[in-house]
Amino acid sequence: MTKTYQATGINLKSQALGENDKIITILTKEFGLIRAIASGSRKHNSSLGGRSGMFVVNELLLSQGKSSQPGKQGLDRISQAETIKTYPGLTKDLGKLAASQYLAEIVLCQALSEHPQEELYELLNEHLKRLEALPKGANVIAQLAQGVFHLLALAGIAPQVQFCCLSQRPLSPDLNNPNSQVGFSITAGGAVCLQTWEELRKNREQQKQALLNSSESEKSSNPDYETVFHLQDLPKISRRLAGKELEMLQYLSQPEIMQIEAAANSGWLTVEQILRQYTQYHLGRPIRSATLIDSYFAANHDAIV
Repeated sequence: MTKTYQATGINLKSQALGENDKIITILTKEFGLIRAIASGSRKHNSSLGGRSGMFVVNELLLSQGKSSQPGKQGLDRISQAETIKTYPGLTKDLGKLAASQYLAEIVLCQALSEHPQEELYELLNEHLKRLEALPKGANVIAQLAQGVFHLLALAGIAPQVQFCCLSQRPLSPDLNNPNSQVGFSITAGGAVCLQTWEELRKNREQQKQALLNSSESEKSSNPDYETVFHLQDLPKISRRLAGKELEMLQYLSQPEIMQIEAAANSGWLTVEQILRQYTQYHLGRPIRSATLIDSYFAANHDAIV
């Protein structure tokens, strides 16, 4: 007997199956990521047609799939779907749509299957709602950056921006000094005081020279003597941040999803690019939707500067 179950989920990805069907990847509150067949959804008069679109939230009745191979389970099938939420404003604005796909791609990498994902589900929907509600000409990049940071925080891998990753001392943006900078190191996990980094670099050089001198001394007295040593690598500085950019990152690191009141500012582009590189490093793969952000906002430069 075929087992059925209910779930509430948002569609994040679809692909064609045969002539009339789709395979939908859905983030559900109760069971995490599931892939299910929407039978006949590509037909013109299908009741599942609109319900299988991107970013549509449905109450679902699903039947567990069967496989012709013993020990393997086939894809589940959507028996019924009742739409409870849509985001039509996202598809009417290319910038908002690109940002939404960007967030969805990160969620697809983070979400687990067969585990409740209610926090992730609620967080994604909240940011999609905020993106859709942005007025024309608003800073989509800033809202996107906030969404990315909160997804990283929920996964426990958000960059550290309030304290130096090397010394753990608090970092305060100096907005009055245009030459004030801090470093950002992807491998170290966030913001780095450049003075601390430089001091460590000099100490490493001194240690290395001391070891080389010791090795040469031992070798001169014993030609067969060979020393192998290794100093821990100094974290690479991926980018240097001005005070305003550090302030933006620290603002995003607040646990609450706060309204971004700042006017359009080109600094958000730098912040998004930093978060993109950091996210791709931790996901181990590129964010393909980011190319849409680059191409769209390059063609609509006035939207962000």
